[in-house]
Amino acid sequence: MIGFLVAGLIIGALARLIKPGKQNLGLLATLGLGLIGSLIGGLIAQLFGTGGIFELNVIGFVLAVVAAVLLIGVAEGVAGKNKSTV
Repeated sequence: MIGFLVAGLIIGALARLIKPGKQNLGLLATLGLGLIGSLIGGLIAQLFGTGGIFELNVIGFVLAVVAAVLLIGVAEGVAGKNKSTV
């Protein structure tokens, strides 16, 4: 469980480093997006037959970071939409 949290934080941090621009996300948001990204990446890697969803492998890790980058983009879009309507 602790390893899953640490991996989610690392994946979220890497995704924020890859995504250009400044993201107004806190530590918990980074962790949450990293965890969701790691689940999505693990599921896609499992569909490719590279291992189970909770196994650490390179393809799953790369897909998790890509998914987290996309999730950060979605989170920025949702946050931006909420700010413009207020």
